[in-house]
Amino acid sequence: MNKSGLVALIFLTGCSTLPRANKISGMSHIARDQQVHVVSHGWHTGIILKAENLNHLMPSLVKRFPDCDYYEVGWGDAGFYQAEKITVKITLNAIFLPSETVVHLVGIQGNPIEYFSISKVNVVSLSDEGLKSLCAFLESSFERDKDDTLKMLGPGLYGDSQFYEGEGKYHLFNGCNKWTAKALYSGGVDIEPVFKITSASVMDEIAGSVSSQKSRPLHRKGPHGF
Repeated sequence: MNKSGLVALIFLTGCSTLPRANKISGMSHIARDQQVHVVSHGWHTGIILKAENLNHLMPSLVKRFPDCDYYEVGWGDAGFYQAEKITVKITLNAIFLPSETVVHLVGIQGNPIEYFSISKVNVVSLSDEGLKSLCAFLESSFERDKDDTLKMLGPGLYGDSQFYEGEGKYHLFNGCNKWTAKALYSGGVDIEPVFKITSASVMDEIAGSVSSQKSRPLHRKGPHGF
């Protein structure tokens, strides 16, 4: 493939890869009274939101996480995310070979900024419509079986957490940070998901338009430093 063809491919996969981002318009004059958090754990970003916002879309989460106030939702390569030890082979496969995905869900009690300490946390304001659209994108990131049941896998990386089978394939141009950008784009945030490969590319783009907060040293840290 020549250079122009590669560039075209990148743009075509901007929001079209699964899970697909939602597009909402006419947001410039709508009140943004709802808040979500964007967390960066180094290389990986995720979305934090009130548990009630997802519970009505996926009632089975209430049974699994009965007492939490917030969820942290992350999406990524199934092999890399769940690996007990990260190897060069696992890393290269995650980057270059389209692979299966998982959703990592963490139940949080109390203030999510206090829960995630050394991680960088940005607070993003959304409209009611934007929050609904973002939640719809998050819901679409979960794979389901024939009777529409979430496919639960093993325990997550830290705290009260769980892995679920994810929707879509993971590769260099459809990674975890692009997924976060697509979630924000779905919520009406002015962000372009196409080139969001690193966590910094996400956090830097939203830093100018959101309230940024730095939390204290992490007391619940996963084996890969997420």
